[in-house]
Amino acid sequence: MVGLGALVQEHLDKAAASEHGRSAHLLVHEGPLRQTLIALTAGQELDEHNPPAAATLQVLSGRVRLVATDGGYELSAGELRAIPQERHGLAALEDAAVLLTTVTGVD
Repeated sequence: MVGLGALVQEHLDKAAASEHGRSAHLLVHEGPLRQTLIALTAGQELDEHNPPAAATLQVLSGRVRLVATDGGYELSAGELRAIPQERHGLAALEDAAVLLTTVTGVD
């Protein structure tokens, strides 16, 4: 059992203390399934990258912008969105923690 509330706070604190303003923790690694907690301080970004086979982004705290070719989507705590099948990035509009769920392929 993983207590997400405590992990969110732990990684927000780690992100705040990091010179890069981010922290991540792999929660689940089962075959093609991955779940990663990512914390970013306000103004930090994850550079544009290619999508996995399938993915969702759930905002656990704060606000983020999922950057995509159509301009992207602003998401707040409690919101969940499928990640588009195109290059994309992530920007923290305020200190934020997200749960990234990916399927990387079939083992």
